[in-house]
Order: sequence, then structure tokens, then C-alpha cells
Amino acid sequence: MLVSVLRASAAETKSKMSVRVYYTTVAGSREVKSQQSEVTRVMDSKGIKYEMIDIAQNNSLKEEMRTKSGNPNALPPQIFNGEQHCGGYEDFVEAVETSDVRKFLKLD
Repeated sequence: MLVSVLRASAAETKSKMSVRVYYTTVAGSREVKSQQSEVTRVMDSKGIKYEMIDIAQNNSLKEEMRTKSGNPNALPPQIFNGEQHCGGYEDFVEAVETSDVRKFLKLD
């Protein structure tokens, strides 16, 4: 069962949204929880619409995230635009620091 949290209306999702954040609601690490919160906080503050995909809901979602990212050990958060992997938390932070978030997310 695919369970995702949407941060946009259904109409916006179909017409515009392609940014997806793979995350987990069952993180054994405070660091992972903090990183996930930071990614969503920054995107919310910039008005960027995105879909949250909880890999804790189904192991196949975790495998999907890892396959799409090209890293068999990838941890959440992992960020995608459509099927294109944008990067993980460290890449996102670098984009924030250089003011290139929209470019990082392949929105420009």
C-alpha cells in the first residue's frame, strides 16, 4: 500500500508537481529526522511543491528509492524530480548554501 503525504492540492499534483522526497516515519536516528525536517522546512519556505513518500510503509519503496538513486545503501531523505535523482541531504544543503535550490531540484 503506497501512502504518501501531499503538500499540494490534487490538481497541482497532476499538473505541476514532480519533486518527490523519500523519507521515513520510522527513523532510528535523530540525525535522519532532523535532516528530513530541514529539507521540508526549506522547500516550504521557498514555496516549492513536493510529494512525501514514506519508505517505512513498504520495503519495496525503500528499494525503489535506492535503485532510483543508484546507491544500494542510500538513506532518507532522498530527493527526486520525476525519475531523476537530485540528491540526498548533503547535496541539498550545498544547494541551499549556494542559493541553487531550484537548479538542484531541476526546476529551472
